[in-house]
Amino acid sequence: MKWDNKFQYILSCVGFAVGLGNVWRFPYLCQIYGGGAFLIPYVIALVFEGIPLFHLELAIGQRMRKGSIGVWNTISPYFGGVGIMLLHNYCSHSAWEMRYCLHFTLDSLVILVILFFSGHIEECHESTAVNYFWYRRALNISSDITDSGNLQWWLVLCLAICWSIVYICTIRGIESTGKAIYVTAIFPYLVLTIFLIRGLTLPGATEGLVYLFTPNLNILKNPRVWLDAATQIFFSLSLAFGGLISSNCQNQHLFVILVNMTSLYASIPIFSILGFKGTTGYWDCLDRNIISIINEFDLQDQSIMRDNYTIWLEFLNTTHPKKITSLKLRSCDLQEFLDASGTGLAFIVFTEAIILMPGSQGWAVLFFVMLFSLGLSSMFGNIEGILTPLLELRVVSKSVPKEVLSGAICLVSFVTALCFTLRSGSYWLEVFDSYAGSLPLLIIAFFEVTGVVYVYGIKRFSDDVKWMTGRQPNFYWQVSWRIISPLLMLTVFIAFVTLQTQKQPMEACTFHAF
Repeated sequence: MKWDNKFQYILSCVGFAVGLGNVWRFPYLCQIYGGGAFLIPYVIALVFEGIPLFHLELAIGQRMRKGSIGVWNTISPYFGGVGIMLLHNYCSHSAWEMRYCLHFTLDSLVILVILFFSGHIEECHESTAVNYFWYRRALNISSDITDSGNLQWWLVLCLAICWSIVYICTIRGIESTGKAIYVTAIFPYLVLTIFLIRGLTLPGATEGLVYLFTPNLNILKNPRVWLDAATQIFFSLSLAFGGLISSNCQNQHLFVILVNMTSLYASIPIFSILGFKGTTGYWDCLDRNIISIINEFDLQDQSIMRDNYTIWLEFLNTTHPKKITSLKLRSCDLQEFLDASGTGLAFIVFTEAIILMPGSQGWAVLFFVMLFSLGLSSMFGNIEGILTPLLELRVVSKSVPKEVLSGAICLVSFVTALCFTLRSGSYWLEVFDSYAGSLPLLIIAFFEVTGVVYVYGIKRFSDDVKWMTGRQPNFYWQVSWRIISPLLMLTVFIAFVTLQTQKQPMEACTFHAF
Protein backbone atom coordinates (compact mmCIF):
# COMPACT_ATOMS: atom_id res chain seq x y z
CA MET A 1 0.00 0.00 0.00
CA LYS A 2 1.29 3.46 -0.92
CA TRP A 3 0.72 6.99 0.28
CA ASP A 4 -2.08 8.93 -1.42
CA ASN A 5 0.29 11.63 -2.67
CA LYS A 6 3.86 12.88 -2.35
CA PHE A 7 2.92 15.63 0.11
CA GLN A 8 1.37 13.07 2.44
CA TYR A 9 4.52 10.99 2.21
CA ILE A 10 6.78 13.98 3.00
CA LEU A 11 4.58 14.81 5.99
CA SER A 12 5.00 11.24 7.23
CA CYS A 13 8.80 11.62 7.04
CA VAL A 14 8.60 14.94 8.90
CA GLY A 15 6.18 13.52 11.47
CA PHE A 16 8.44 10.55 12.13
CA ALA A 17 11.67 12.55 12.48
CA VAL A 18 10.33 15.68 14.19
CA GLY A 19 9.21 14.71 17.66
CA LEU A 20 9.73 15.39 21.32
CA GLY A 21 13.48 15.08 20.80
CA ASN A 22 13.42 18.31 18.78
CA VAL A 23 10.92 20.31 20.84
CA TRP A 24 11.73 19.06 24.34
CA ARG A 25 15.10 17.28 24.55
CA PHE A 26 17.10 19.70 22.39
CA PRO A 27 16.00 22.88 24.26
CA TYR A 28 16.62 21.38 27.70
CA LEU A 29 20.12 20.24 26.66
CA CYS A 30 20.79 23.77 25.39
CA GLN A 31 19.58 25.08 28.73
CA ILE A 32 21.61 22.87 31.05
CA TYR A 33 24.77 23.30 28.96
CA GLY A 34 24.78 27.07 28.76
CA GLY A 35 22.71 27.73 25.67
CA GLY A 36 24.98 28.63 22.76
CA ALA A 37 27.83 26.45 24.02
CA PHE A 38 25.83 23.30 23.28
CA LEU A 39 25.25 24.41 19.67
CA ILE A 40 28.99 24.16 18.90
CA PRO A 41 29.44 20.39 19.52
CA TYR A 42 25.93 19.82 18.16
CA VAL A 43 26.80 21.35 14.76
CA ILE A 44 30.09 19.43 14.63
CA ALA A 45 28.28 16.16 15.39
CA LEU A 46 25.60 17.05 12.83
CA VAL A 47 28.11 17.63 10.02
CA PHE A 48 30.40 14.65 10.64
CA GLU A 49 28.02 12.13 12.20
CA GLY A 50 24.36 13.00 11.64
CA ILE A 51 24.23 13.97 7.96
CA PRO A 52 26.53 11.15 6.69
CA LEU A 53 24.59 8.52 8.65
CA PHE A 54 21.28 10.04 7.56
CA HIS A 55 22.31 9.85 3.88
CA LEU A 56 23.60 6.29 4.36
CA GLU A 57 20.35 5.01 5.92
CA LEU A 58 18.20 6.63 3.24
CA ALA A 59 20.40 5.41 0.39
CA ILE A 60 20.68 1.80 1.54
CA GLY A 61 16.95 1.64 2.22
CA GLN A 62 16.08 3.16 -1.15
CA ARG A 63 18.47 0.80 -2.98
CA MET A 64 17.22 -2.42 -1.41
CA ARG A 65 13.61 -1.38 -0.74
CA LYS A 66 13.37 -3.52 2.36
CA GLY A 67 12.80 -3.01 6.07
CA SER A 68 15.59 -2.77 8.62
CA ILE A 69 16.05 -6.54 9.09
CA GLY A 70 15.81 -7.31 5.38
CA VAL A 71 18.46 -4.72 4.53
CA TRP A 72 21.03 -6.03 6.99
CA ASN A 73 20.38 -9.67 6.14
CA THR A 74 21.04 -8.79 2.49
CA ILE A 75 24.32 -7.04 3.35
CA SER A 76 25.44 -10.03 5.38
CA PRO A 77 23.65 -12.75 7.40
CA TYR A 78 26.02 -11.87 10.22
CA PHE A 79 24.56 -8.37 10.32
CA GLY A 80 20.99 -9.58 10.75
CA GLY A 81 21.45 -8.85 14.42
CA VAL A 82 21.69 -5.14 13.65
CA GLY A 83 18.18 -5.28 12.22
CA ILE A 84 16.96 -7.18 15.28
CA MET A 85 18.61 -4.54 17.51
CA LEU A 86 16.73 -1.90 15.53
CA LEU A 87 13.46 -3.77 16.11
CA HIS A 88 14.17 -4.13 19.84
CA ASN A 89 15.16 -0.48 20.04
CA TYR A 90 11.96 0.46 18.25
CA CYS A 91 9.85 -1.46 20.77
CA SER A 92 11.65 0.18 23.69
CA HIS A 93 11.42 3.59 22.08
CA SER A 94 7.68 3.12 21.51
CA ALA A 95 7.11 2.61 25.22
CA TRP A 96 9.41 5.51 26.03
CA GLU A 97 7.78 7.84 23.50
CA MET A 98 4.32 7.03 24.82
CA ARG A 99 5.50 7.67 28.35
CA TYR A 100 6.36 11.20 27.25
CA CYS A 101 2.93 11.55 25.67
CA LEU A 102 1.53 10.48 29.03
CA HIS A 103 3.73 13.02 30.81
CA PHE A 104 2.51 15.83 28.61
CA THR A 105 -1.12 14.75 28.93
CA LEU A 106 -0.79 15.03 32.70
CA ASP A 107 1.19 18.25 32.36
CA SER A 108 -1.76 19.92 30.66
CA LEU A 109 -4.15 18.63 33.29
CA VAL A 110 -1.83 19.94 36.00
CA ILE A 111 -1.82 23.38 34.39
CA LEU A 112 -5.60 23.51 34.13
CA VAL A 113 -6.12 22.31 37.71
CA ILE A 114 -3.65 24.86 39.07
CA LEU A 115 -5.37 27.66 37.19
CA PHE A 116 -8.59 26.99 39.11
CA PHE A 117 -7.09 25.77 42.42
CA SER A 118 -8.19 27.91 45.32
CA GLY A 119 -7.52 25.85 48.45
CA HIS A 120 -4.57 26.04 50.86
CA ILE A 121 -2.27 23.07 51.47
CA GLU A 122 0.78 23.57 53.65
CA GLU A 123 3.13 21.46 51.53
CA CYS A 124 1.91 23.27 48.41
CA HIS A 125 2.48 26.61 50.13
CA GLU A 126 6.03 25.67 51.13
CA SER A 127 6.94 24.73 47.56
CA THR A 128 4.97 25.86 44.49
CA ALA A 129 1.55 24.92 43.18
CA VAL A 130 3.11 23.41 40.05
CA ASN A 131 5.58 21.28 42.02
CA TYR A 132 2.87 20.09 44.38
CA PHE A 133 0.35 19.07 41.73
CA TRP A 134 2.94 17.53 39.42
CA TYR A 135 4.76 15.40 42.00
CA ARG A 136 2.02 14.75 44.57
CA ARG A 137 -1.19 14.67 42.57
CA ALA A 138 -0.27 13.81 38.96
CA LEU A 139 2.64 11.40 39.54
CA ASN A 140 2.25 10.60 43.26
CA ILE A 141 5.98 10.03 43.10
CA SER A 142 7.77 7.79 45.59
CA SER A 143 10.67 8.94 47.76
CA ASP A 144 13.30 7.00 45.77
CA ILE A 145 13.73 4.49 42.95
CA THR A 146 13.85 1.49 45.30
CA ASP A 147 10.26 2.20 46.42
CA SER A 148 8.37 1.03 43.33
CA GLY A 149 4.89 1.45 44.77
CA ASN A 150 1.71 0.39 43.02
CA LEU A 151 0.44 1.12 39.55
CA GLN A 152 -1.30 4.50 39.53
CA TRP A 153 -4.72 3.87 38.01
CA TRP A 154 -5.04 7.36 36.50
CA LEU A 155 -1.65 6.96 34.81
CA VAL A 156 -2.66 3.54 33.50
CA LEU A 157 -5.91 5.02 32.18
CA CYS A 158 -4.09 7.87 30.42
CA LEU A 159 -1.60 5.40 28.96
CA ALA A 160 -4.44 3.20 27.68
CA ILE A 161 -6.13 6.21 26.07
CA CYS A 162 -2.88 7.23 24.37
CA TRP A 163 -2.30 3.76 22.93
CA SER A 164 -5.93 3.50 21.87
CA ILE A 165 -5.55 6.70 19.85
CA VAL A 166 -2.37 5.34 18.25
CA TYR A 167 -4.17 2.11 17.37
CA ILE A 168 -7.12 3.92 15.81
CA CYS A 169 -4.76 6.04 13.70
CA THR A 170 -2.67 3.04 12.56
CA ILE A 171 -5.38 0.37 12.39
CA ARG A 172 -5.20 0.16 8.59
CA GLY A 173 -1.53 0.99 8.25
CA ILE A 174 -0.70 3.76 5.76
CA GLU A 175 -4.34 4.05 4.74
CA SER A 176 -5.39 5.38 8.15
CA THR A 177 -2.06 6.93 9.18
CA GLY A 178 -2.00 9.08 6.05
CA LYS A 179 -5.19 10.87 7.11
CA ALA A 180 -4.03 11.53 10.66
CA ILE A 181 -0.59 12.75 9.61
CA TYR A 182 -2.05 15.92 8.12
CA VAL A 183 -3.00 17.04 11.63
CA THR A 184 -0.17 15.59 13.72
CA ALA A 185 2.62 16.84 11.41
CA ILE A 186 1.29 20.31 10.54
CA PHE A 187 -0.39 21.37 13.79
CA PRO A 188 2.84 21.52 15.90
CA TYR A 189 4.40 24.00 13.46
CA LEU A 190 1.29 26.16 13.62
CA VAL A 191 1.35 26.19 17.43
CA LEU A 192 5.12 26.84 17.53
CA THR A 193 4.58 29.85 15.29
CA ILE A 194 1.83 31.17 17.56
CA PHE A 195 4.06 30.68 20.61
CA LEU A 196 6.94 32.34 18.74
CA ILE A 197 4.91 35.49 18.00
CA ARG A 198 3.50 35.65 21.53
CA GLY A 199 6.79 34.83 23.21
CA LEU A 200 8.74 37.55 21.42
CA THR A 201 6.25 40.16 22.60
CA LEU A 202 6.62 39.25 26.30
CA PRO A 203 8.86 41.28 28.64
CA GLY A 204 12.13 39.46 29.22
CA ALA A 205 12.08 37.62 25.89
CA THR A 206 15.37 39.25 24.90
CA GLU A 207 17.07 37.99 28.06
CA GLY A 208 15.89 34.46 27.29
CA LEU A 209 17.25 34.58 23.74
CA VAL A 210 20.55 36.05 24.90
CA TYR A 211 20.78 33.14 27.35
CA LEU A 212 20.15 30.69 24.48
CA PHE A 213 22.64 32.06 21.98
CA THR A 214 25.46 33.27 24.27
CA PRO A 215 28.02 30.45 24.59
CA ASN A 216 29.82 29.74 27.83
CA LEU A 217 32.96 28.26 26.30
CA ASN A 218 34.19 26.87 29.63
CA ILE A 219 31.39 24.30 29.48
CA LEU A 220 33.01 22.78 26.39
CA LYS A 221 35.69 21.35 28.68
CA ASN A 222 33.05 19.01 30.08
CA PRO A 223 33.13 15.78 28.00
CA ARG A 224 29.50 15.11 28.87
CA VAL A 225 28.50 18.06 26.64
CA TRP A 226 30.08 16.37 23.63
CA LEU A 227 28.50 13.04 24.51
CA ASP A 228 25.02 14.50 24.77
CA ALA A 229 25.49 16.51 21.56
CA ALA A 230 26.54 13.39 19.67
CA THR A 231 23.62 11.33 20.97
CA GLN A 232 21.10 14.17 20.50
CA ILE A 233 21.74 13.89 16.75
CA PHE A 234 20.09 10.47 16.83
CA PHE A 235 16.94 11.96 18.37
CA SER A 236 16.92 15.02 16.11
CA LEU A 237 17.20 12.98 12.90
CA SER A 238 15.63 9.72 14.16
CA LEU A 239 18.81 7.85 13.26
CA ALA A 240 19.47 4.20 14.18
CA PHE A 241 15.76 3.52 14.70
CA GLY A 242 15.31 1.78 11.35
CA GLY A 243 12.48 3.97 10.15
CA LEU A 244 14.64 5.93 7.71
CA ILE A 245 15.85 2.70 6.10
CA SER A 246 12.25 1.85 5.24
CA SER A 247 11.23 5.35 4.19
CA ASN A 248 13.07 5.73 0.84
CA CYS A 249 12.94 9.50 1.26
CA GLN A 250 14.68 11.22 -1.65
CA ASN A 251 14.82 14.93 -0.69
CA GLN A 252 17.24 14.20 2.13
CA HIS A 253 19.16 17.47 2.18
CA LEU A 254 16.02 19.58 2.46
CA PHE A 255 14.75 17.12 5.04
CA VAL A 256 17.88 17.45 7.22
CA ILE A 257 17.67 21.24 7.10
CA LEU A 258 13.97 21.20 7.99
CA VAL A 259 14.40 18.83 10.93
CA ASN A 260 17.32 20.73 12.47
CA MET A 261 15.69 24.09 11.88
CA THR A 262 12.73 22.70 13.84
CA SER A 263 15.00 22.18 16.86
CA LEU A 264 16.20 25.77 16.73
CA TYR A 265 12.77 27.07 15.75
CA ALA A 266 11.24 25.41 18.82
CA SER A 267 14.00 26.70 21.09
CA ILE A 268 13.31 30.36 20.27
CA PRO A 269 9.71 30.54 21.61
CA ILE A 270 10.59 28.26 24.53
CA PHE A 271 13.52 30.40 25.65
CA SER A 272 11.68 33.66 25.03
CA ILE A 273 8.89 32.45 27.33
CA LEU A 274 11.44 31.17 29.87
CA GLY A 275 13.09 34.60 29.67
CA PHE A 276 9.70 36.12 30.49
CA LYS A 277 9.34 33.80 33.49
CA GLY A 278 12.88 34.48 34.70
CA THR A 279 12.46 38.24 34.33
CA THR A 280 9.11 38.14 36.14
CA GLY A 281 10.66 36.17 38.99
CA TYR A 282 13.61 38.55 39.11
CA TRP A 283 11.32 41.59 39.28
CA ASP A 284 9.24 39.95 41.99
CA CYS A 285 12.41 39.28 44.00
CA LEU A 286 13.47 42.92 43.69
CA ASP A 287 10.01 44.19 44.63
CA ARG A 288 9.94 42.05 47.80
CA ASN A 289 13.36 43.33 48.85
CA ILE A 290 12.39 46.92 48.06
CA ILE A 291 9.24 46.68 50.20
CA SER A 292 11.27 45.23 53.09
CA ILE A 293 13.84 48.04 52.90
CA ILE A 294 11.21 50.80 52.63
CA ASN A 295 9.31 49.46 55.64
CA GLU A 296 12.46 48.99 57.72
CA PHE A 297 13.88 52.47 57.06
CA ASP A 298 10.48 54.21 56.85
CA LEU A 299 11.21 55.61 53.39
CA GLN A 300 8.70 57.17 51.02
CA ASP A 301 6.90 54.92 48.57
CA GLN A 302 8.66 54.60 45.23
CA SER A 303 11.80 56.17 46.64
CA ILE A 304 13.51 52.91 45.76
CA MET A 305 12.79 51.52 42.30
CA ARG A 306 14.14 48.56 40.38
CA ASP A 307 16.43 50.90 38.47
CA ASN A 308 18.19 52.30 41.55
CA TYR A 309 17.81 49.27 43.86
CA THR A 310 21.49 48.29 43.59
CA ILE A 311 22.68 51.82 44.41
CA TRP A 312 20.39 52.02 47.46
CA LEU A 313 21.43 48.56 48.65
CA GLU A 314 25.14 49.38 48.45
CA PHE A 315 24.58 52.68 50.27
CA LEU A 316 22.50 51.15 53.10
CA ASN A 317 24.88 48.21 53.36
CA THR A 318 27.64 50.71 54.06
CA THR A 319 25.71 52.93 56.49
CA HIS A 320 23.45 50.38 58.22
CA PRO A 321 25.00 46.94 57.70
CA LYS A 322 23.35 45.30 60.74
CA LYS A 323 19.85 46.40 59.73
CA ILE A 324 20.34 45.13 56.17
CA THR A 325 21.64 41.80 57.49
CA SER A 326 18.66 41.43 59.82
CA LEU A 327 16.27 41.83 56.88
CA LYS A 328 17.64 38.61 55.30
CA LEU A 329 17.13 39.96 51.82
CA ARG A 330 17.01 37.45 49.02
CA SER A 331 19.85 37.49 46.50
CA CYS A 332 18.28 38.56 43.20
CA ASP A 333 20.26 37.33 40.20
CA LEU A 334 18.57 37.13 36.80
CA GLN A 335 20.88 34.30 35.76
CA GLU A 336 19.64 32.12 38.60
CA PHE A 337 16.03 32.68 37.57
CA LEU A 338 16.87 31.61 34.02
CA ASP A 339 18.41 28.37 35.24
CA ALA A 340 16.50 25.08 35.40
CA SER A 341 17.56 21.47 35.03
CA GLY A 342 16.61 18.30 33.20
CA THR A 343 13.00 17.44 32.53
CA GLY A 344 11.97 20.35 34.75
CA LEU A 345 12.35 22.60 31.73
CA ALA A 346 9.16 21.23 30.19
CA PHE A 347 7.24 19.79 33.12
CA ILE A 348 7.83 22.43 35.78
CA VAL A 349 9.49 25.61 34.53
CA PHE A 350 7.58 26.00 31.27
CA THR A 351 4.33 25.19 33.07
CA GLU A 352 4.97 27.96 35.59
CA ALA A 353 5.78 30.32 32.72
CA ILE A 354 2.49 29.56 30.95
CA ILE A 355 0.54 30.24 34.14
CA LEU A 356 2.01 33.74 34.27
CA MET A 357 0.88 34.53 30.71
CA PRO A 358 -2.44 36.34 30.07
CA GLY A 359 -5.06 33.84 28.86
CA SER A 360 -3.08 31.00 30.38
CA GLN A 361 -5.88 28.43 29.95
CA GLY A 362 -5.77 28.78 26.17
CA TRP A 363 -1.98 28.64 26.02
CA ALA A 364 -2.00 25.52 28.23
CA VAL A 365 -4.35 23.68 25.88
CA LEU A 366 -2.31 24.69 22.81
CA PHE A 367 0.92 23.60 24.48
CA PHE A 368 -0.54 20.22 25.42
CA VAL A 369 -2.10 19.46 22.03
CA MET A 370 1.12 20.42 20.24
CA LEU A 371 3.29 18.08 22.31
CA PHE A 372 0.73 15.30 22.15
CA SER A 373 0.61 15.64 18.34
CA LEU A 374 4.38 15.43 18.16
CA GLY A 375 4.34 12.24 20.19
CA LEU A 376 1.61 10.69 18.06
CA SER A 377 3.28 11.47 14.73
CA SER A 378 6.50 9.83 15.93
CA MET A 379 4.53 6.85 17.20
CA PHE A 380 3.02 6.27 13.76
CA GLY A 381 6.53 5.75 12.38
CA ASN A 382 7.43 3.56 15.34
CA ILE A 383 4.51 1.22 14.73
CA GLU A 384 5.41 0.89 11.04
CA GLY A 385 9.03 0.32 12.05
CA ILE A 386 7.99 -2.64 14.21
CA LEU A 387 5.42 -4.01 11.75
CA THR A 388 7.72 -4.25 8.71
CA PRO A 389 10.53 -6.27 10.40
CA LEU A 390 7.98 -8.66 11.94
CA LEU A 391 6.66 -9.43 8.47
CA GLU A 392 10.19 -9.81 7.11
CA LEU A 393 11.12 -12.25 9.88
CA ARG A 394 7.89 -14.15 9.12
CA VAL A 395 7.10 -14.15 12.81
CA VAL A 396 3.49 -13.71 11.77
CA SER A 397 1.77 -14.75 8.61
CA LYS A 398 1.00 -12.13 5.97
CA SER A 399 -2.57 -13.40 6.06
CA VAL A 400 -3.03 -11.93 9.54
CA PRO A 401 -5.15 -8.76 9.17
CA LYS A 402 -3.31 -5.51 9.81
CA GLU A 403 -5.95 -4.57 12.35
CA VAL A 404 -5.01 -7.59 14.48
CA LEU A 405 -1.25 -7.13 14.08
CA SER A 406 -1.36 -3.40 14.86
CA GLY A 407 -3.54 -4.12 17.88
CA ALA A 408 -1.09 -6.74 19.14
CA ILE A 409 1.85 -4.33 18.78
CA CYS A 410 0.00 -1.58 20.64
CA LEU A 411 -1.08 -4.01 23.38
CA VAL A 412 2.44 -5.34 23.94
CA SER A 413 3.82 -1.78 23.97
CA PHE A 414 1.14 -0.74 26.45
CA VAL A 415 2.04 -3.59 28.81
CA THR A 416 5.75 -2.77 28.45
CA ALA A 417 5.11 0.86 29.37
CA LEU A 418 3.22 -0.03 32.55
CA CYS A 419 6.49 0.07 34.50
CA PHE A 420 6.46 3.83 33.93
CA THR A 421 3.08 4.17 35.65
CA LEU A 422 4.47 2.98 38.98
CA ARG A 423 5.14 5.56 41.66
CA SER A 424 8.83 5.18 40.77
CA GLY A 425 8.11 5.47 37.04
CA SER A 426 9.70 8.91 36.65
CA TYR A 427 12.98 7.63 38.08
CA TRP A 428 13.04 4.77 35.58
CA LEU A 429 12.32 7.24 32.81
CA GLU A 430 15.37 9.26 33.85
CA VAL A 431 17.49 6.08 33.89
CA PHE A 432 16.24 5.14 30.43
CA ASP A 433 16.91 8.63 29.08
CA SER A 434 20.44 8.71 30.53
CA TYR A 435 21.53 5.20 29.53
CA ALA A 436 19.19 3.04 27.44
CA GLY A 437 18.06 5.93 25.23
CA SER A 438 21.54 6.90 24.05
CA LEU A 439 24.17 4.17 24.17
CA PRO A 440 22.23 1.54 22.13
CA LEU A 441 21.67 4.09 19.37
CA LEU A 442 25.40 4.82 19.26
CA ILE A 443 26.27 1.11 19.01
CA ILE A 444 23.67 0.44 16.30
CA ALA A 445 24.83 3.45 14.25
CA PHE A 446 28.46 2.35 14.49
CA PHE A 447 27.65 -1.11 13.15
CA GLU A 448 25.49 0.41 10.42
CA VAL A 449 28.37 2.53 9.08
CA THR A 450 31.03 -0.17 9.40
CA GLY A 451 28.67 -2.78 7.90
CA VAL A 452 27.96 -0.74 4.79
CA VAL A 453 31.50 0.60 4.31
CA TYR A 454 33.61 -2.45 5.16
CA VAL A 455 31.28 -5.42 4.59
CA TYR A 456 28.92 -4.34 1.82
CA GLY A 457 31.80 -2.31 0.37
CA ILE A 458 32.17 1.44 -0.03
CA LYS A 459 32.80 1.15 -3.80
CA ARG A 460 29.68 -0.95 -4.30
CA PHE A 461 27.66 1.42 -2.14
CA SER A 462 29.00 4.47 -4.01
CA ASP A 463 28.01 2.85 -7.30
CA ASP A 464 24.51 2.27 -5.90
CA VAL A 465 24.24 5.93 -4.93
CA LYS A 466 25.41 7.00 -8.39
CA TRP A 467 22.87 4.65 -10.00
CA MET A 468 20.05 6.18 -7.93
CA THR A 469 21.07 9.85 -8.04
CA GLY A 470 23.25 10.12 -11.14
CA ARG A 471 26.12 11.52 -9.05
CA GLN A 472 29.09 9.83 -7.45
CA PRO A 473 29.42 10.60 -3.71
CA ASN A 474 32.00 13.38 -3.31
CA PHE A 475 35.06 13.58 -1.08
CA TYR A 476 33.04 14.72 1.98
CA TRP A 477 30.78 11.65 1.90
CA GLN A 478 33.64 9.25 1.24
CA VAL A 479 35.83 10.52 4.08
CA SER A 480 32.90 10.80 6.51
CA TRP A 481 31.68 7.26 5.85
CA ARG A 482 35.13 5.67 5.80
CA ILE A 483 36.87 7.44 8.67
CA ILE A 484 35.32 10.42 10.45
CA SER A 485 31.85 9.08 11.35
CA PRO A 486 32.93 5.67 12.74
CA LEU A 487 35.92 7.26 14.50
CA LEU A 488 33.73 9.96 16.05
CA MET A 489 31.18 7.41 17.30
CA LEU A 490 33.93 5.15 18.65
CA THR A 491 35.49 8.12 20.48
CA VAL A 492 32.11 9.06 21.97
CA PHE A 493 31.57 5.45 23.08
CA ILE A 494 34.99 5.20 24.75
CA ALA A 495 34.48 8.58 26.46
CA PHE A 496 31.03 7.47 27.66
CA VAL A 497 32.40 4.22 29.13
CA THR A 498 35.32 6.09 30.72
CA LEU A 499 32.97 8.57 32.37
CA GLN A 500 30.81 5.79 33.75
CA THR A 501 33.79 3.91 35.23
CA GLN A 502 35.03 7.09 36.89
CA LYS A 503 31.67 7.77 38.51
CA GLN A 504 30.90 6.80 42.06
CA PRO A 505 28.36 3.97 42.44
CA MET A 506 25.00 5.45 41.51
CA GLU A 507 22.99 6.41 44.52
CA ALA A 508 19.30 5.65 44.62
CA CYS A 509 17.32 8.39 42.94
CA THR A 510 15.66 10.40 45.65
CA PHE A 511 12.82 12.86 45.48
CA HIS A 512 13.81 16.34 46.63
CA ALA A 513 10.97 18.44 45.23
CA PHE A 514 10.08 20.01 48.57
